[in-house]
Amino acid sequence: MSDLERTETWEPGHLRKVVLASLIGTTIEWYDFFLYGSAAALVFNKLFFPEYDALTGTLLAFTTYALGFVARPVGGIVFGHFGDRIGRKRLLMLSLVLMGLATTLIGLLPTYGQAGLWAPVALVALRLVQGFAVGGEWGGAILLAAEHGDAARRGFWASWPQAGVPAGNLLAAGVLALLAGTLSDADFLAWGWRIPFLLSAALVAIGWWIRTSVAESRTFEREREAQPPPKVPAVEVLLERPGALLTGAGLRVGENISYYIITTFSITYMTEAGRFSRAEALEAILIGAAVHFFAIPALGRLSDRIGRRPVYAAGGLGLAAFSFLFFRLLGSGDMAQAVAGIVIALVLHGAMYGPQAAFIAELFPTRIRYSGASIAYQLTSIAAGSLAPIIALKLYQKSGSWLLVAVYVAAACLVSGVTALLARETRGVTLSAIR
Repeated sequence: MSDLERTETWEPGHLRKVVLASLIGTTIEWYDFFLYGSAAALVFNKLFFPEYDALTGTLLAFTTYALGFVARPVGGIVFGHFGDRIGRKRLLMLSLVLMGLATTLIGLLPTYGQAGLWAPVALVALRLVQGFAVGGEWGGAILLAAEHGDAARRGFWASWPQAGVPAGNLLAAGVLALLAGTLSDADFLAWGWRIPFLLSAALVAIGWWIRTSVAESRTFEREREAQPPPKVPAVEVLLERPGALLTGAGLRVGENISYYIITTFSITYMTEAGRFSRAEALEAILIGAAVHFFAIPALGRLSDRIGRRPVYAAGGLGLAAFSFLFFRLLGSGDMAQAVAGIVIALVLHGAMYGPQAAFIAELFPTRIRYSGASIAYQLTSIAAGSLAPIIALKLYQKSGSWLLVAVYVAAACLVSGVTALLARETRGVTLSAIR
């Protein structure tokens, strides 16, 4: 470890606290975000768009789900701007509160039958707030972990906030599965769906308490002492690092599309094609999310040892090939095969998502890193993750087959795999040395 890196790296105890704070906060924010996606697939079509047939209502519910992704780049730019100017920690606290407030209010919304058109309008508005908040969360969470850690294990440390994504999905699917398994369909639709959203208020309080105990990164503080912060970080990113933005977008597209197909569209596909119950589909996602949670840091650590490029490329190219078997397994009607399909797909996804935080963070210098990483990560979400369930549902609805959906996933993952192979290897670089 160099002298410069040693001055920027905190003691192991504090580093673990930072990683824990990033993980728990990210878990809570993604619990909120994924809760909406699961509810869109299960109940929002009936409660907010009841005048349409089942598939069309689901399509409209997924459209409101997609609007959260539209707001994410705006959140990334705004939070990145202030995160590069005043610090990472304060912006993370704000994103946590915004997300929790929006999610809790969703749990209090009247339905279409109670308020008419105003119900879906309010749902859309709160979904936009969710997207704005989560757009600012990712960059701050991964940078707080990455900038506190050392270069030799940055892939591992920065992967823990990434693991907060399946942890949040695990928590959301778990709570919904518990309610779906214990309540009748009528009770779940009448009031049971509200409980997970209202639970967010308590979770945010826990996340706030944990995040107040961590310090700002020394890497950022040293940079701010050395020179004044950029006036408009996003503009400097566009002018100085357009290649890094394209690389980040290429890394993201397959990872983002595949994840939302696996965890959101698959719920609809399993119930429609595989004839699984709603509870069984959620249980399959639950098992996959649990495996995914452990796979992400393991594969992030592997990228510290053999490089970001080979691990990432293996995940992208592997998932491109596996997508053609994935839908066969989900539509088999056999629970063991469906679970195996989701688990394998999420492990391959983890080979991309584990190294991703460190890989993208290492593309940008400290003074514009929050903005650069957030823009690269969140802009892709508009064309990738936001539209993925909608495109998949339309392809399936139009063709009556999974094949076109598999081609869609495979093409996207191929882009990410090839981007990783063409990118510059960044493993082991000292963050302060990036100029």
